[in-house]
Amino acid sequence: MALSEQQRIVLERLSEVAVPADEYPAAVGAVGFVERVLAEDRPDWLPRVERALEVAGPVPDLDAVLADADGAWLVRLVAQGYYADLAAWGMVGWQTGDFSPVQTELTITPRSALADRYDAIVIGSGAGGGAAAQVLAESGRSVLVVELGRYPTTESLTHDHLRNPRSVAGLPALTDPDPAGRPRISVVDGVRSQVLPPDGGWGNNAFTVGGGTRVYGAQAWRFVPRDFRMATTYGVPEGSALADWPISYDDLEPYYSLAEQRFGVSGGGADPWHEPRSIPLPMPPMPRTGPAELLSAAADRLGWGILDVPLLINSVDYQGRSGCVRCGQCVGFACPVDAKGGTHNTALPAALATGNCTLVTETTAERLVTDSTGRVTGVALVADGGWRRTVSCNEIVVSAGASETPRLLLNSAHDGEPHGIGNNQDQVGRHLQAHVYAGAIGLFEDEVVDLVGPGASIATCDFRHGNDGIIGGGMLANEFVPTPAATYDYLTGAGLIPRGGLASKQAMRHEVRRMLRVVGPIQEVSSAESRVRVDPSVVDRFGNPVVVTSGSIHPEDVRAHGFMSAKAKAWLEEAGAIRTAVGGVGTLGRASSGQHQAGSCRMGNDPARSVTDPHGRVWGHDNVWIADASLHVTNGGVNPVLTVLANSLRIAAHITRA
Repeated sequence: MALSEQQRIVLERLSEVAVPADEYPAAVGAVGFVERVLAEDRPDWLPRVERALEVAGPVPDLDAVLADADGAWLVRLVAQGYYADLAAWGMVGWQTGDFSPVQTELTITPRSALADRYDAIVIGSGAGGGAAAQVLAESGRSVLVVELGRYPTTESLTHDHLRNPRSVAGLPALTDPDPAGRPRISVVDGVRSQVLPPDGGWGNNAFTVGGGTRVYGAQAWRFVPRDFRMATTYGVPEGSALADWPISYDDLEPYYSLAEQRFGVSGGGADPWHEPRSIPLPMPPMPRTGPAELLSAAADRLGWGILDVPLLINSVDYQGRSGCVRCGQCVGFACPVDAKGGTHNTALPAALATGNCTLVTETTAERLVTDSTGRVTGVALVADGGWRRTVSCNEIVVSAGASETPRLLLNSAHDGEPHGIGNNQDQVGRHLQAHVYAGAIGLFEDEVVDLVGPGASIATCDFRHGNDGIIGGGMLANEFVPTPAATYDYLTGAGLIPRGGLASKQAMRHEVRRMLRVVGPIQEVSSAESRVRVDPSVVDRFGNPVVVTSGSIHPEDVRAHGFMSAKAKAWLEEAGAIRTAVGGVGTLGRASSGQHQAGSCRMGNDPARSVTDPHGRVWGHDNVWIADASLHVTNGGVNPVLTVLANSLRIAAHITRA
């Protein structure tokens, strides 16, 4: 998608006013950057770029360009490209270490070598699927793990600040599914639009061996007892679907401890909302960073309790993997030394080592196959090049995530279940939730940032519950080390620096090491109308109906967001921030999804109001289980991955005992 010569001239002029030269160069590489984006990443953006260049005209006026939505978007894209380039890092005082990348070797079986039948098929290799696969393989079962994504090299996942799954630039990451071949439909405020994996409305997580655990920030929080009985504790707000879990914290506690030991969690301190662990964490916390010490002192003055963030990151060498090297590139990136624990370097190697596990990648489960009685007997698989095959099995564990798990069940309709497997009560896909994030950003007079990874170092859990007039609450922690491109977005989005021009560039140089963010997820109350459907009129590259997300967050979530954001702002101000800002929640008319998406196949005691029983078994099927965050009745006010791991271990253990 090449621009015309005149368009290149206008873009070059625009870039020179958006990020002008001073003692450091202007954004002189912007033309090449944008043309690469159009050619390799987002050819669908060409009309928008062309409209923005028309607004810019032969002699761009920055204020006029920024007053136009497309013009402001293009200025942002140019600035992100500039700050994501290595040449700009020194200008803003940002750096990371240079490490020889380490990667756990995994045996990946070619599709042509698959057997006709396995004892168990696990769909998805992320937190839920990987954890389940290890337990099933160690039980002596033959296990096939089907992963839609690839297994990119560590080196390829450690450098690009824009093309990674946690960037908001809108560019595809190596952990995205094929952008053009897997659209979804997002319904926002009643308006349908087709979106691609890099777009916010798609609800993306990483599609790769290890799933999100390959590139996550790795915060390893437990849900607490009240999280499992939210309806009993708070009642059910009008218009919500708030409910209690069919299991208790005590049911899950042994598996929390097992997950912490098996996958490796570092951290310390007591969460005020649950009793001490039955087994202490296997590793001490990371040494606190400079920002954490600043916030610790402020919390003491406020009378707030604090604790070290529990992380699925080795603080010391553990189970054959290196301790953290504090590189500052955790969230969105693969760990260069394999210190970050995910299923790709823990559960899957253990499963493969049994000799009972087969891992196949770049392969999609398009439907569950049933016999004449409605019993599920296998999985229909599809891949590029016209390859299709049905593999038989005795047991199936679906761990494809809170969007793709319901999609697979819905696309597996048959005569006995014409609306999808497990969906005779219209429950599959309902109650989609994730995490509205609360928080604040603060600017300090002096440099306070040390860029020491992981960044997230200190948290307060005082406000997870017990807040007058608020349902639930959440955790607040200092943020992971942001990239320069992300810092530009944070500062401009909060209105703390200009979006372009010399003042913006100078402000970036001044503020990058003076900016702190305190953020955290809030517990959403959920809605039955926030959901995943499929649309037969829109299909993926293999001809299968795609995901449609619709719904909204609840007004109680907005109130909780405001409450927690005010706490974050107060914490930063007590720490010495001279300017602060809080963000909004955006439109209410969008379903909550993203990396923490959950709830779309609830577990429960009543088949009329849930998709599975308390052990994750799909109602009406004796050999189909779900083991991912789709099961979550509520999603806690903290990162949910440890709960996914623990619950998957619990479910898999039940399968092996059945």
